[in-house]
Amino acid sequence: MPRPEDAAAQAGTHADPDAAVPVAVRPAAPGSAVAPPAEPVAASASAPTPGTRATAVPDRPAEILPRPAEILPRPAESPSRAGRRRPTAPARRGSADPVKSLMHHHRDLCERAVSPLEIAAGLEAHGLTDRTAARYRHRDVFALAEELYVRTPARPTGPAMAAPPSPGPDTEARAGWTLLALLPGAACLATAGLLRTTEGVLGGGVRAAVLVTGALLVCLALRLCLGRGPLRAPEGAGRAGMYACWLLGFAVYGDGLIAQVVSGGPDGPWEAGPAPLLGLTAALAPAAWCAHLFTVRAHRKLTGSRTLEEFGAGVRPLLLAAVALFVCALLPLLFLADLGFGGDGTPVAAAALGVLFFLARLLAAHGLPEPGTVALAAACALEAAAPALVLAGRLPGLEPLARPVHVLVAAGGTGAVPALACGAAALGLLVHASAALSRASAHTRA
Repeated sequence: MPRPEDAAAQAGTHADPDAAVPVAVRPAAPGSAVAPPAEPVAASASAPTPGTRATAVPDRPAEILPRPAEILPRPAESPSRAGRRRPTAPARRGSADPVKSLMHHHRDLCERAVSPLEIAAGLEAHGLTDRTAARYRHRDVFALAEELYVRTPARPTGPAMAAPPSPGPDTEARAGWTLLALLPGAACLATAGLLRTTEGVLGGGVRAAVLVTGALLVCLALRLCLGRGPLRAPEGAGRAGMYACWLLGFAVYGDGLIAQVVSGGPDGPWEAGPAPLLGLTAALAPAAWCAHLFTVRAHRKLTGSRTLEEFGAGVRPLLLAAVALFVCALLPLLFLADLGFGGDGTPVAAAALGVLFFLARLLAAHGLPEPGTVALAAACALEAAAPALVLAGRLPGLEPLARPVHVLVAAGGTGAVPALACGAAALGLLVHASAALSRASAHTRA
């Protein structure tokens, strides 16, 4: 006897909808992207029995409402991606973001920087090292600066700031400090020429007054020269001025002092040699231009380099080139000044002193006056030690103290003492400057 279910299937009518008939596919909700799959009520009706016809679709729709979680948003309601900014670097949030406080602390530096290297230079100037950067989850200062550069929006610039500056004021500024750099040499040359032409005409008192007046004019011009331009020290030079006066005085009177002390004196007034003073004051203008060229080239390296190591490797040759250029300008001036005062034209000691002055002032102009002061003090100590050792060697039992000075004077003359003192100090300062000026922080000071 046939079952009621078979008879119903053959007649094309429905059986009990709650028993074994698969429920029709739900209509997709309005605005839904994908229709949910059909859910069979019983597993036995998932496939038609062989030899039977397909089950007819029920006349009434399934009374199963879609669940709210299955309704997907419309495409038009999705947020637009055009207005969203894809972050270049992953941003950390909340208390797990160690860079956020650093970014707020140095916001002004990060906003006005045009490259990550400028931020790295500023961080380095504030005392941050690679070990400090490790606390901010970065391998070095430059990697930390790169994240700060990416996460900080650039400061908006107005139309006046966007326009490039005109070359007029810069040209006028260069002309101004160049003229000031020529004044000390001109004052020294005028004083020396006046004393030379009036020799035997003016009395001793008048000549002394002319000499003092000329010295005051040279000092005033020197102060004006070092107060502007590329040789200006923004943080001051400390005690370097006092040591420089000693070294200049020894350059004028040192040869006569050493000669008298070695020969058994001193026996009277020391013979003066003003040629080094004239050559050094005349070399202020070349020194200012060499410092200016070094600073400009170093700033170009700062904006064009991608890492601190690349910047340091590019600045060291610039420093050596600036020193070599200054020496090439200094030697002819010293040679001419020495020949003008009847010398032999070999001013080795004055050249070493000029290089020492140049390096000390270059470091001071970049905010590092202490190394130059130490180097000048060391040169003063060596120059003062030479006559002191000779005098101490006259005491019984202390003769070996004077022997090095006697050997040095016998080998190179009286000028060998200041040449050795200033040359050793200049060499040590050059080694220090090649490391100090290759750091980006030395080129971001005001």
